[in-house]
Amino acid sequence: MEENLPVNLCEYQELAKKALPKMFYDFINGGAEDEQTLKENIAAYGRIVLRPRVLVDVSKIDMSTTLLGYNMPSPIIVAPTGGHKIAHPEGEKATARAAASCNAIMVLSFASSCKIEEVASSCNAIRFYQLYVYKRRDIAETLVRRAESCGFKALVLTVDTPMLGRREADIRNKMVFLQCGNLEGLLTMDDHNTAGGSQLERFARETFDPSLSWKDIEWLKSITSLPILLKGIVTAEDARKAVDAGVAGVIVSNHGGRQLDGVPATISALEEVVKAVAGALPVLVDGGIRRGTDVFKALALGARAVMVGRPVFFGLAARGEAGARHVIEMLNGELELAMALCGCRSVAEITRSHVLTGGDRVRSLL
Repeated sequence: MEENLPVNLCEYQELAKKALPKMFYDFINGGAEDEQTLKENIAAYGRIVLRPRVLVDVSKIDMSTTLLGYNMPSPIIVAPTGGHKIAHPEGEKATARAAASCNAIMVLSFASSCKIEEVASSCNAIRFYQLYVYKRRDIAETLVRRAESCGFKALVLTVDTPMLGRREADIRNKMVFLQCGNLEGLLTMDDHNTAGGSQLERFARETFDPSLSWKDIEWLKSITSLPILLKGIVTAEDARKAVDAGVAGVIVSNHGGRQLDGVPATISALEEVVKAVAGALPVLVDGGIRRGTDVFKALALGARAVMVGRPVFFGLAARGEAGARHVIEMLNGELELAMALCGCRSVAEITRSHVLTGGDRVRSLL
């Protein structure tokens, strides 16, 4: 038994900071511009108050749920984050094994440093694939076909990145990103030098398609039979458009505070999106989750599941596959405890009445 294991996710972050070169830690941990949204993603959870019920028989807790027809032992999903080889030599293969050992769905990033095929063959699990659309649409089509042939079960289309956010730490550090394994033979970062700052920003500017619009959802649906989730929805208006577009789900996300600074925390935007879709499709949320109580709060505000990115990355950097697995296990354990202490025996019993938000407190004074 390893001694002095971290006892929470913040301790994993401190270990990762010590283990990683500054440029890579700043890349993982950083946000856009003044990083207001980055900080607010975490802080907003702290302003939501739990309302526990007592004298409930919680000797048995069931954290299981379903998403797109797939059974999940808990509502925690590994979010897409790129370049895991900067944290560990085995990169996304190690992360995939960690997720699989917890029976957690993993969303593989388009910027994975391991190829789709390598991750697929590393272990058996339910996995989704995150897609960006490039100016060259044939690249997206190729990636979709590869994901389908490797048994990925859904596509997660990131929709909040027509251009890359201004990530000043990466500009300052002249961030050099690893070649994306999935883009070998399709695109290269080698020509995108850092004379003007971040290599990733230059790559995005020259390859991402800023013309992507709602009409392109039909194009994507025409080239795949996989269900499509849209990642990057933060308003009721876009949530309703997503329903009209016939997608399979939406993910309330502000890209971890890495795109447009000054937008609301995702947990603050969640309920607006949930009300707008009115049960027509599942709503997920990412950004700022650091405790099992955060997961509980998201579920109470209507999320079907949550996605966790940076903490898994930090676990991988600190202790490899075992660290990534331990991060997921800790969140699961904390969620189980939160459910028990709030008197909820199943995910279905977590309701809106179990939380009190700042908006609730304001309305109570009117």
